[in-house]
Amino acid sequence: MLEATPRLALSLLSAGQAQKELTHNEALLRADMLIQPVVQAVGVATPPTAPDSGQCWIIGASATGVWSGHDANLACWTEAGWRFVAPFAGLMVLDASSGQIVRYTLGGWVSGTVNATQIRVAGIQVIGTQQAAISNPSGGATIDAEARITLATILSALRSHGLIAT
Repeated sequence: MLEATPRLALSLLSAGQAQKELTHNEALLRADMLIQPVVQAVGVATPPTAPDSGQCWIIGASATGVWSGHDANLACWTEAGWRFVAPFAGLMVLDASSGQIVRYTLGGWVSGTVNATQIRVAGIQVIGTQQAAISNPSGGATIDAEARITLATILSALRSHGLIAT
């Protein structure tokens, strides 16, 4: 019989179990940590001295104190002390200090990167797959300096946004 759910590792009750409320409460605390999680900061190695109940952090490398041995874990403060969750691929949290989504991959925590095939705003595609490089304007019998400057500026912007290759 399973002791915890397969994805979020929420504790399951067993038949005839004494003090079921302890198991149930632990599962609720873990659910509170993992459903729409928000962290105060990412990569912190030292536990805060006076956290508020419900505040969470992503622990950095070489953690100290009670966080020692929990590098890369999600740490949340509760009325009963620290609770830790080992990250799993796909876990996403909001970093309150930067406003960015932080996602756990098998290589570690990734902040501020969005992986997508396209971005749509109001149903209109505004960013898609990067296109091939476009050559800078050159040659021609008549040189129009203003047109070349404008084209070069547009090409530079497209390249800096990653929309066309350099």
